[in-house]
Amino acid sequence: MERRLIINCDDFGQSPAANKAIFHLLEEGKVSSATVMAVAPGYEEAASWCARRQQPNVGLHLTLTSEFEALRWASLTGHPSLHDETGHQYRTVQEFETGAAAGAVMKELEAQYQLARKSGIRLSHIDNHMGSLYGVETGRSLIPQMLWKARRWRLPARLFRYIDPSDPLLSTLSNIQRPVALASGLADAFGVPIPDYLLSHPYRIVEGETYDRFKQSIIARLYKLPEGVCETYVHPGAEDEWMQASIPNWDKRLWEFRLLFDDDFAYAMKDAKVILTDYRYVERYLRRPRGRSAVKLMKVLIAK
Repeated sequence: MERRLIINCDDFGQSPAANKAIFHLLEEGKVSSATVMAVAPGYEEAASWCARRQQPNVGLHLTLTSEFEALRWASLTGHPSLHDETGHQYRTVQEFETGAAAGAVMKELEAQYQLARKSGIRLSHIDNHMGSLYGVETGRSLIPQMLWKARRWRLPARLFRYIDPSDPLLSTLSNIQRPVALASGLADAFGVPIPDYLLSHPYRIVEGETYDRFKQSIIARLYKLPEGVCETYVHPGAEDEWMQASIPNWDKRLWEFRLLFDDDFAYAMKDAKVILTDYRYVERYLRRPRGRSAVKLMKVLIAK
């Protein structure tokens, strides 16, 4: 089997600095796709660019949280249960899972989708900012609701069906196999295509980490990439004095932008025979038969 990799730029539309980096990466074909935040301050700039170019590989970054103290935003629908005491979306996933009304979340997801469509973006897939819909903090998962929307919108979604044993985050989580099987089974039963693997890496600069160490860790993973379609995500940013001073870990965003233009990274992609792939491939080739998938899902549900 081939080894294919989706490199997705999260947080498109977050700010002019994020937009500048992502524009460049998409124009040069250094990444597979990006996902845009319909509620963020830089959304209009990003959406206008996408519509003007009819960019084919931009998805929707469903956004229910607003984590940075210096850069806040509110929901499109304005429902009180989606906001904290400041009138912005919650800072943390735990606050969101605890406070958000499910019906309000569904209306907000639809509003973000409709805005993206009205803006002229040719959506390729959906994913979720900070994993706020996945129940990672309190166990209150809204994955079924997200997949129902994806089904109606006829879009692939960022979930995954297997766990890479070498993944620094997912492989360390206890009791994750059953939730992954349930989520992927539900996606298949709904007819929502998903990638095979999701590959994570630390969002922050870890102790002792340098750009060169970060680069070598990512390159090493290219040579160990499992067969099938994997997705990894980056949060690239351009040089910006205010962002570097105000947004935590902005230096890591500069590293991620630099990495994707690094000749060593480009060589490793070719040498490891990794094929850069986007969500159009997922939509075309990774859809599972719904009837058979529903039977498999029932087996997971009744298994002890």
